[in-house]
Amino acid sequence: MLDVEGLQTYYGESHILHGVSLRVDAGEAVALLGRNGAGKTTLIRSVAGFTPPREGRVLFDGEPVQAWPPYRIARRGLALVPQGRRIFAPLTVRENLTLGARGESWTLERVYALFPRLAERALQPGGTLSGGEQQMLAIARALMTNGRMLILDEPSEGLAPIVVREIGRIVQSLKGERLSILLVEQNYHLALRVADRVYVMNKGQIVWEGTPAALEVDEAVKRRYLGVA
Repeated sequence: MLDVEGLQTYYGESHILHGVSLRVDAGEAVALLGRNGAGKTTLIRSVAGFTPPREGRVLFDGEPVQAWPPYRIARRGLALVPQGRRIFAPLTVRENLTLGARGESWTLERVYALFPRLAERALQPGGTLSGGEQQMLAIARALMTNGRMLILDEPSEGLAPIVVREIGRIVQSLKGERLSILLVEQNYHLALRVADRVYVMNKGQIVWEGTPAALEVDEAVKRRYLGVA
């Protein structure tokens, strides 16, 4: 579904991504782990078209999209839940959900069934929701675009542990729908609960790739790159 090959991405003259490659197969959940500043969000911006790479390729469903504008990549089927949620605070929950809705698989009714709290708050402005509810709204809004792949950029950031567990449950549910998922996270335990495969990133490079089980027993990688004892 997604094949990233040798990305070299810059901000001005600052070289951020150094030959990054990864893949997400159809129906697979992949986690990308790394500390703050590792380059994870830059990679997502390169994939989504916001910060095009100077070199390398991004293939989405077999088609090179690295030179496409973001709206065209989104229409192709890439749904992004951005870091910081980025909901439209003055709009109601319902308006946030329907603003970019297209397709027939994910409807308001289906989204409300997955997120009952959003149904209860359908007529409230998005800005009045709690942080966890706003994160649910951001995920639901992405689903309403009916994309074939979902990218979640730090969905657990700033949330209480009980809400993080709920986000994990939601991602597991979406994985059961055979939706292709790229989960970008610092939360090691959340990522390992939902992922089929894991990449670890450091200083703009992929430094480790493998299964959650393999990472769990690799104390050196966890300690050096993730700060997990």
